[in-house]
Amino acid sequence: MSIEVLNESGVEVDEKSLVDLARHALDGMRVHPLAELSLLLVDEAAMSELHEKWMGEPGPTDVLAFPMDELRPGPMSGGTDDDETDPGLLGDVVLCPAVAERQGAQAGHGTQDELELLCTHGILHLLGYDHAEPDEHKEMFGLQAELLSAWQEKRRQQ
Repeated sequence: MSIEVLNESGVEVDEKSLVDLARHALDGMRVHPLAELSLLLVDEAAMSELHEKWMGEPGPTDVLAFPMDELRPGPMSGGTDDDETDPGLLGDVVLCPAVAERQGAQAGHGTQDELELLCTHGILHLLGYDHAEPDEHKEMFGLQAELLSAWQEKRRQQ
């Protein structure tokens, strides 16, 4: 799995941890091991520009996802080798550490924990998950919680 991080935010973050988390999430979703993902960290001005251009909304947001190839998760259970996903370019997850810092403080946890939550959220969007409808919301946030819980357990065991 190729995961590239480009930090243009001016904020120091634990990039290795973000890469490890992204790999964990992609493995958990059974994405092909040769898939490629890009994580871009930007400042509030850059995120505001992207948010307005692509979502038509003013101001910075926490995370944006830009899918490239139409990759989907592999079968979670009961699948065969014939069901394996194809390799490809998953896309870009854009994170804004400044927004993540504020949100993390409001939620009672640190910036890195918030960035990991947002990274997982962005990856799920790249895989076609959404939360516009109640059923979609329940599925996506359930998967997000499962992936993050497994990630936190994995880190505790290390």
